[in-house]
Amino acid sequence: MSSGQVRPVGLRSGATRTTRTRERRTNHVAAEEKVRGPGDGPDVRPKSPARGRLSTVSPGVFYPAAAIIIAFVLYATIFRDQAKGHVDTIQSEVVGGLGWYYTVIVSLFVIFAIWVGVGRYGDIRLGRHDDTKPEFGLGSWLAMLFAAGMGIGLVFWGVAEPLMHYASPRPGTGESEATRSESAMVQTFLHWGIHPWAIYVVVGLAVAYAVHRKGRPVSIRWALEPIFGDRIKGAWGHAIDVIAIVGTVFGVATSLGLGVLQISAGLDFKGWVNDPGKGLLVALIIGITLLAIVSVVTGVARGIKWLSNINMTLALGLMLFVLIAGPTLFILNGFVQDIGGYLQNILQLSFDTGASAGDAGAEWLSGWTVFYWGWWISWAPFVGIFIARISRGRTVREFVCGVLLVPTLLTFFWFSVFGGSALHREIFGAGGLGTDNNTVSRDSALFQLLDTLPGGALVAGVAMLLIVLFFVTSSDSGSYVVDMLGSGGDPDPPRWSRIFWAAAEGAVAIALLVASGTGTAALDTLQTTAILIALPFSIVMIGMCAATIKSFHAERQAYLAAKRKEQQERLIGHAVAAIEEGLENGSLSQNGGSDNGEGPDDGRRGTGGDLTKKR
Repeated sequence: MSSGQVRPVGLRSGATRTTRTRERRTNHVAAEEKVRGPGDGPDVRPKSPARGRLSTVSPGVFYPAAAIIIAFVLYATIFRDQAKGHVDTIQSEVVGGLGWYYTVIVSLFVIFAIWVGVGRYGDIRLGRHDDTKPEFGLGSWLAMLFAAGMGIGLVFWGVAEPLMHYASPRPGTGESEATRSESAMVQTFLHWGIHPWAIYVVVGLAVAYAVHRKGRPVSIRWALEPIFGDRIKGAWGHAIDVIAIVGTVFGVATSLGLGVLQISAGLDFKGWVNDPGKGLLVALIIGITLLAIVSVVTGVARGIKWLSNINMTLALGLMLFVLIAGPTLFILNGFVQDIGGYLQNILQLSFDTGASAGDAGAEWLSGWTVFYWGWWISWAPFVGIFIARISRGRTVREFVCGVLLVPTLLTFFWFSVFGGSALHREIFGAGGLGTDNNTVSRDSALFQLLDTLPGGALVAGVAMLLIVLFFVTSSDSGSYVVDMLGSGGDPDPPRWSRIFWAAAEGAVAIALLVASGTGTAALDTLQTTAILIALPFSIVMIGMCAATIKSFHAERQAYLAAKRKEQQERLIGHAVAAIEEGLENGSLSQNGGSDNGEGPDDGRRGTGGDLTKKR
């Protein structure tokens, strides 16, 4: 008998091993139940209800969110001047008074994401069992991350933002072209780098753990259950989900507005449409929204996954074309150099509030960095929930590395290719991408650059198609997330509500474009509203960080307790086995041939002979 086995009296060793195996499984289940905590139990996610019934929605979430969206659209349409003035005043107060808050909180989110990814909790798997396999392949998973997380913004800002930073640099930037060029790229990297993806990690990881590990419905509120317990099922939970829905609808509608403005500018720039007006914008929104509805009805595994893969293929194809047809060596050198500048200055830039540059610095920062931080937070419910939905089976470390690093590097290379090509033309080429007063047309900057490359008309058409597909991907992803929130966390929400939310996003964009004197003014109002929504949700995100830490700590403590119990059982097993073996040996020595049916050794002859014969 090996020293690691326990053999109680009357049981064979095989039965003992079976018993101990069952005990270990029981202990593992008990440890897992302890991890879940009070009030946690089996999978409580709602089963998919009968399709098409109004009762499938969560009344406390769906109707308040829909009412807020409709009321805002009516207010912005009927009282557009007053609405814009009120929103701008609030925006000025929020940015002016709480810029330091956004700066600190987003930097802390970055620290949190890195700590969770590289720390001792990285091996926790986002699944009910430790052998849960990922639902999507790595390539499709990364493609959906990239398309949902950045999407149309990359196409819109890929050329425009580096040029705008170059033409109007932040206060304190050197005057030389080389300094302004590098500063423009580093500043762009800051706005599109690990900071927005860290925001998505905070929401996505908290929701993924609640949904996939603890069996909770797909909802923001359940990520806060470790802190609030059963109270999260009531009015506070409804309010959290309503905020998430409203922010998502406004965020997706803004992307749609940006997209149609860029498509319209491209059509005008190429001469394909003369003086495009609001009628064209409305037609574009309706057409793109219909495509989004078709995609969202087919679900994640088909429509969204399929479109994301096409998106990634077209985006990589366009990027490689510009890389090869443009200043290739300058782009590659700039990519390496700008990453170095980003890493060198990330700490200082992350905590820069513009205080030393006076009013000019504060104004520049509020118009760019603080705006971006609020903008990404307003998108966090949508992107975070969608990332959580597609990340079942990943470990925490895989999740953080995949979300934080891979899309960031792809984004950096995208800006290096498009922004670097534009900067090269401005510095070393014929220029012409900016205007005489150092301003840049953000709507048409991409098409101005593509027009300087071979096959400009064809490439411009591909870029417009990419814009459409990026929005469709963002819209159906956003509609799917909003639908789950409005349906009480149903992972397969009814089709009618998917159609409703996708149409609502298009309706919001149309209403605000039509209501304003220019499309840009309406989008500015919409962006401002999204930033305002980010303020209360940033507080929710702080709670998510605390809840995630509490859950991970509880799981690790349960794991360590189970390991200690297993070690104690093993030590006890060794001791019992040693005692039993000693007792057996002692019994043989004292009783001699008792196993052959003979009595105790009383001095009669033959005992020793019998033992010898037995051997």
